[in-house]
Amino acid sequence: MNCKVEKTENANEVKLEITIEAEKFDEAIKKVYFKSAKYFNIPGFRKGKAPMQIVEKYYGKEIFYEDAFNEVVPEEFEKALKENNIEAVSRPDIDITQIGKGQDLIFTAIVQTKPEAELGKYKGIEIKKIEYNVTDHDIEHELGHMQEKNSRLVSIDNRAVENGDITVIDFEGSIDGVPFEGGKAEKHELEIGSGAFIPGFEDQVIGMKIDEEKDIKVKFPEEYFSKDLAGKDAVFKVKLHEIKKKELPELDDEFAKDVSEFDTLDELKKSIREKIETQNAERVKYETQDAVIKAVCENTKVDIPSGMIELETDNMLKDIETRLSYQGLKLDQYFKMMGKTEEEVRKEYEPQAIEAIKSRLTLEAVIAKEKIVASDEEIDEKIKEMAKNYGKKEEEIKDNENIRNYIKQGIESEKAINFLVDNAKIK
Repeated sequence: MNCKVEKTENANEVKLEITIEAEKFDEAIKKVYFKSAKYFNIPGFRKGKAPMQIVEKYYGKEIFYEDAFNEVVPEEFEKALKENNIEAVSRPDIDITQIGKGQDLIFTAIVQTKPEAELGKYKGIEIKKIEYNVTDHDIEHELGHMQEKNSRLVSIDNRAVENGDITVIDFEGSIDGVPFEGGKAEKHELEIGSGAFIPGFEDQVIGMKIDEEKDIKVKFPEEYFSKDLAGKDAVFKVKLHEIKKKELPELDDEFAKDVSEFDTLDELKKSIREKIETQNAERVKYETQDAVIKAVCENTKVDIPSGMIELETDNMLKDIETRLSYQGLKLDQYFKMMGKTEEEVRKEYEPQAIEAIKSRLTLEAVIAKEKIVASDEEIDEKIKEMAKNYGKKEEEIKDNENIRNYIKQGIESEKAINFLVDNAKIK
């Protein structure tokens, strides 16, 4: 493989002219033939048994070129980047110059390269001190959650529905007298005041009595996720079966014993205060770091290539796709629910992508300027921690160069962040 590199007229962009020897390309053609032979059906031969020359004659000699190109080029392209110390941040724009059996494969690839950030002021950055103090209200709020979690439901049969009650209802919705899909349920539990139903529905359940039936009239919101229902008037036939009410336990020493390892309510409150103080300290730490990094980034100049933004946005959408998969949803369904196209969502995420890239490039510039280094001992310690967390042997991770580099970059970034915070003026 031979590679010539030249800069283009655009900043942070290079053009590679790569030549792959004919022997290597011909070998790729053979490999592709053996992979795909079973799919060819040529008269006079059993399916998948026609020789390569016959297949080429029948379908044309170019039949294997595209697959052979994809077979051989990715590895050779990565090798060319590595040998020429090029850190590509975009997909290559490829143009084939010469391709054919018995010939050198020649193509050009234009890629955008990682830009260098030009640091402005990064020491002595002034930011406002961030503080979060624990209040009695915070402790009461946490105790309220614990009460809710340990509450019990009691049946009510001597009064009408009130706000805060949990009702058991049948309902069937219709528009202009025609029932609609998803608008019917039996013995459905609905907490009044939860906002789980269409605006106005829960308010009209208030005052109903057990076994009472009622027509509830509502209007679907204009921005409702189902366009068939959005903005339309609907009528729900509702029957009330049960009324239940949460009964909260008393906040006393017995409650503390039941829900924790403490013997008194005061001890439980003290534990809650300490837990919130720890959470607040972590929150202050990360928000301070974020504020310092943002301030340093504002003083940094960098020309971020479009391809780098595109790949970062791709990664953000992949993260969304992964989270959605846990809920049994797909990305296109998410776009429909949002009422937006993929292009519109990508545009919305671009500012976040640019901010994330600029932060990374700024930290890398600080690491280089301050000669911040992760020692082998620090990397090995992280590997030991990772192996323990993932139930793997240290050797499995230690010998993986990609993982080791990833850990190294993480340690150096963390050190750079700490350096910036330590050198900031927090008032």
